[in-house]
Amino acid sequence: MRQMKLEKPGGLDKFKLNEVDIPKPGQNEILIKINASSLNYHDLMCALGLIPTDDGRVLLGDAAGEVVDKGKDVDMWEVGDKVMSACFPNWIDGPPKYELLSFIGDNQDGYATEYIAIDQSAVTKMPSTWTLQEAATLPCAGLTAWRALVDEGKLQTGESVLVQGTGGVSIIALQFAKEMGAKVIATTSSEEKAEKLRELGADEVINYKEHKKWGEKVLELTNNEGVDHVIEVGGGETFNESIRAVKLGGHIALIGVLSGPAASELVLPRIFLKQVRTSGIAMANHQSQIAMVEYLENSKIKPIISDSFDLAELASAFQHQIDNKHFGKISITMK
Repeated sequence: MRQMKLEKPGGLDKFKLNEVDIPKPGQNEILIKINASSLNYHDLMCALGLIPTDDGRVLLGDAAGEVVDKGKDVDMWEVGDKVMSACFPNWIDGPPKYELLSFIGDNQDGYATEYIAIDQSAVTKMPSTWTLQEAATLPCAGLTAWRALVDEGKLQTGESVLVQGTGGVSIIALQFAKEMGAKVIATTSSEEKAEKLRELGADEVINYKEHKKWGEKVLELTNNEGVDHVIEVGGGETFNESIRAVKLGGHIALIGVLSGPAASELVLPRIFLKQVRTSGIAMANHQSQIAMVEYLENSKIKPIISDSFDLAELASAFQHQIDNKHFGKISITMK
């Protein structure tokens, strides 16, 4: 089988495609034939050496595939079942605990491979009406958006949501929010992407290059009230504007650091004077993922996949991500 390894973190030139033997499942393991994965910012940071990982690591935390063999003690799955990954294979339920947060594709080998033998409890079911390629977009971006809006945000019909940019988390957050009856304001940097956001249901779109203090524009669009929820993926350069944009008693889900890990000149009084509730979001447990899948079974939502690359083209796919040429998810297929 083909398997892509990052020989040494620190650059896209460090990937090597190898031919290795298909693994044999242990007594509690299933063997999954991987159909597809998808890229997340976490994967890129691992590749560039911004998140430490071992030399020779197999990256990628997203995947969907079919069970093709199983160990003698496996009782959760049958050969032929279609499953999708969980970014934290060991975090089954309850609150996060350090010992449960081994991130696949980071602390342990991930899904940049055509087959993987993994513990039967490390995966969940996928939406039955989705293709494997579609399901492979869900474990990181979809679950992050779900936890931000549903588990932590308790989103209600008629509330308002701000999403930033057109990456995987922001796009599916927009889709979830609209499906649940919310008003959505989106930010982007181009009219081309703005039109795509409108087609997906965004009620208002703000070009953040034209409106540097886009939080003020959000206030203008909401009768100076602000939004109920902010899906904060930008990090250091956007957090102050998110605080400006959120309403009194609103919720900011802290998810990403696309513009940097540190906020300059953070005005702390704005947070407590506005009585803002903040949630740090790093995916969720398996029970939350299962709840998301059950919701999607009865939903018209389908993921937005803008680009597909073969496993052998993984470095090019990451460069496409760096160049911000995607809208939604970048798929990695195992042809």
